[in-house]
Amino acid sequence: MKGARAALRYAKAILAFSQENNSSEVVAKDMQKMNEIIQQSDALQIALENPLIEIEKKLSLLNELFPEASEPSKKLFSLLAENNRLAILSETGKKFLELYSYHKGEVNATVTSAVSLSIELEKTILEKAKRYSKQKLNIENKIDPSLMGGFILKIGDMQLDCSVSNQLQAIKSTLTKTNTI
Repeated sequence: MKGARAALRYAKAILAFSQENNSSEVVAKDMQKMNEIIQQSDALQIALENPLIEIEKKLSLLNELFPEASEPSKKLFSLLAENNRLAILSETGKKFLELYSYHKGEVNATVTSAVSLSIELEKTILEKAKRYSKQKLNIENKIDPSLMGGFILKIGDMQLDCSVSNQLQAIKSTLTKTNTI
C-alpha cells in the first residue's frame, strides 16, 4: 500500500470539494469506473508509476481514457499530476469510495470463506454483522480454501475470525505452550 496516507489525504480533499459542489455522487461513479479500468489493465497502473513517462503524457492518457469524467475528477487528475503523484490514483479512488460510503452511512464488510456463500448463509452473517455495526452493510464475499471452514468477517478495521484454520492454530498454540494434552 505504497502512498496510502497520501491517497487518503487526496481522497478527503476531493470528497470535501465534491460535496461543496454537490457532485460527490458523480465523482463516486467516476472513481468506481476508474478503479475497474485500472484493475483490468495492469499496463495502465505501470504507466502511471513509470518515472520515465512525462507527466503531461500520463495526464493526457487519463483524459483520453475518461473523457466523460466530471470536473472534480479531472481536477484530481491535474492535482495528482502537478504533484507527481499519479501513481497513487487507484489507491486514492479506493479511499474516496470508502469515505463516500461511510459518509452515506454505509460500511463495506468482507466475508472470507472457504466456499461461496449461499443466499441464506449470507443473510445469517449479515444479521450477525449488524450486532457490530449500526450502519448499512455491503457484504463482499472472498473465497480462501485455506480456511478449511467457517469464515472471517471484516468490518472496517474490526475482524472476527471464526475459521477452522484459526481454531486449529489456537489449539496448536495451546498445546505447544503447555506441552500437555
